[in-house]
Amino acid sequence: MPSSKKPLTYPSSHKSNQVDNYHGTLVADPYRWLEDPDSEETRAWIEAQNQVTFGYLSEIPTREKIKQRLTKLWDYEKYGIPFKEGESLQDCSTERYFYFKNDGLQNQSVLYTLKTLDDQPKVLLDPNKLSEDGTVALSGLSISEDGKLLAYGLSASGSDWQEWKVRNIETGEDLQDHLKWIKFSGASWTHDNQGFFYSRYDEPNEKTQLEDVNYYQKLYYHQLGKPQSEDVLIYHRPDQKEWGFSGGVTEDGRYLIISIWLGSDSKNLVFFKDLTNPNTEVVELINQFEADYSFIDNDDSVFYFRTDLNAPRGKVIAIDTKNPASENWREIIPQSAETLESVGILNNQFVADYLKDAHSQIKIFDIKGAFIREVELPGLGSAGGFGGKRHDTETFYSFTSFTIPGTIYRYDMVTGKSTIFRQPQVDFNPDDYETKQVFYHSKDGTRVPMFITHKRGIKLDGNNPTYLYAYGGFNVSMTPSFSVSLLVWMEMGGVYAMPNIRGGGEYGEEWHQAGIKDKKQNVFDDFIGAAEWLIANKYTKTEKLAIAGGSNGGLLVGACITQRPDLFGAAIPAVGVMDMLRFHKFTIGWAWTSEYGSADNPEEFPALYAYSPLHNIKADTAYPATLITTADHDDRVVPAHSFKFAAALQEAHAGDAPTLIRIETKAGHGAGKPTAKIIEEAADKWAFLVRALNVEV
Repeated sequence: MPSSKKPLTYPSSHKSNQVDNYHGTLVADPYRWLEDPDSEETRAWIEAQNQVTFGYLSEIPTREKIKQRLTKLWDYEKYGIPFKEGESLQDCSTERYFYFKNDGLQNQSVLYTLKTLDDQPKVLLDPNKLSEDGTVALSGLSISEDGKLLAYGLSASGSDWQEWKVRNIETGEDLQDHLKWIKFSGASWTHDNQGFFYSRYDEPNEKTQLEDVNYYQKLYYHQLGKPQSEDVLIYHRPDQKEWGFSGGVTEDGRYLIISIWLGSDSKNLVFFKDLTNPNTEVVELINQFEADYSFIDNDDSVFYFRTDLNAPRGKVIAIDTKNPASENWREIIPQSAETLESVGILNNQFVADYLKDAHSQIKIFDIKGAFIREVELPGLGSAGGFGGKRHDTETFYSFTSFTIPGTIYRYDMVTGKSTIFRQPQVDFNPDDYETKQVFYHSKDGTRVPMFITHKRGIKLDGNNPTYLYAYGGFNVSMTPSFSVSLLVWMEMGGVYAMPNIRGGGEYGEEWHQAGIKDKKQNVFDDFIGAAEWLIANKYTKTEKLAIAGGSNGGLLVGACITQRPDLFGAAIPAVGVMDMLRFHKFTIGWAWTSEYGSADNPEEFPALYAYSPLHNIKADTAYPATLITTADHDDRVVPAHSFKFAAALQEAHAGDAPTLIRIETKAGHGAGKPTAKIIEEAADKWAFLVRALNVEV
């Protein structure tokens, strides 16, 4: 594996004598000091690490060429899925369409509005004007029932913290409303257009707001024109510090549906409040964390839900709130062989979004659950959208695959016909590439699907540089999508492989459950199995194989290089959860204990300690070339995870391959990252792999 022209000298990472006792097991934590991102010592360490990393990357001759190609390809119009809001009245229609558009290289996409699809679109909100460097992003929006007001959330530098404001859609002017300390929340308007429901936390300590744990979320109602201090507390639970609340008004305006979440567990509770009578109490409809219940719509007192109760791949049920005992629940759409991801109602019909072996399948049923038809999609890929109101006869959806940029379609619910609304023009020929889906067997015999994409006609001689990427957690499904960054990798002769490993939601809740807590090793085994399959089938070899993943996928990469450092040529763990013994002590980390378990629990500690990437780095071991990436404002997976992992890896590493950490400034976990930063990071990533895997460009 080629190394830099001169041996790398890593910054000094001093070691403290910190030792913790976990149920009788003594565990050293010598880099605990790196948990304080704002100390002078940590800031100096960050600066020194970045100096080494960016110095190394800048010396790679192909980096500038890669960046130029990324920039050229990225420069195309990108459209979001249109959606329609407002009222269609005989004397005065306030209906409007809204959609996002990016001209190509804008740091943030711009929100437009127009009265009809043929109108000239008008800029409603341009986040690019909110900061010089594009680091303020639009992180949420909600249109009032009459289509006249926009409530919108902003986040700065990638933080999960949001501030919400209200804009007059006709004039483009903001009202005086300004809400703060909002996180993990949307906004839902009452039908009188006088205000909206949202969830917030108490004001945190200003100095430690990016690290402190988030407990005791509360559901409020904000009335327009009033200060936030006068917002009405709708629901909170002082006895349940970990409960979070999501409030949504039903389409008929009659009910507030309150979904109660507990950490990252997909199981939730459902309460509701009758909005026709302000004095009514909140009713506990589903008060046991036994399954996932996603509210779809209602017919008066009958509520429709997508649930996985006794149906791990999902079904649709009806609950009459006047007769809510579970024995009276009706099954509308039974569980099928495919995984039911989500459901909406359009044209008084259910539009059901399924996953079949990790690619989209859209089916339409009547309101009684009888199958009507399947929506014809352009191929194996991912479809999203199909939003709208109960009686809308038109809707929009996007379709994308590894070689098809996100194309927007208008769909006629009456005729079943799709027509292209917007089709991006990207400077490449899709016919030059091919995608296949293969199935391989993991260590325990489990059959796992994997997508493989590359240029047509590559030789299976074991010499192809290969980028193996996965996630494997939190019931998240990995489906085909287009990426300019991956296109550049494939143009250079690279293979892209994406296995649908356990822990995800591709095959429903059972697939998810097979990769959590003490079964987490299955996830790593599935990923290692994918690597071994690619090598055995002559796609690549160890020296040409890179693995990557972000967040929970960063944990995946960290665990795999510590378990099998011999198997991979390079690794790029991004914003990863690397310290499995302390993750729950920061921001929202406690919410992941339903997925991982907790080191505070003596029964769950052994499994966590056995795979925790930070704690399984072994001295005098040759690790693959590694580029750890994180950001100084990540308040989801705090950067201390990556800092401590990098310090430990650099100390233990016995080989010549570089072990670097790239620390982005004024950025967070990934959401809202400006285009300029995305391109820079992609150029650094591919340049690093070109050198590490000895790719000829």
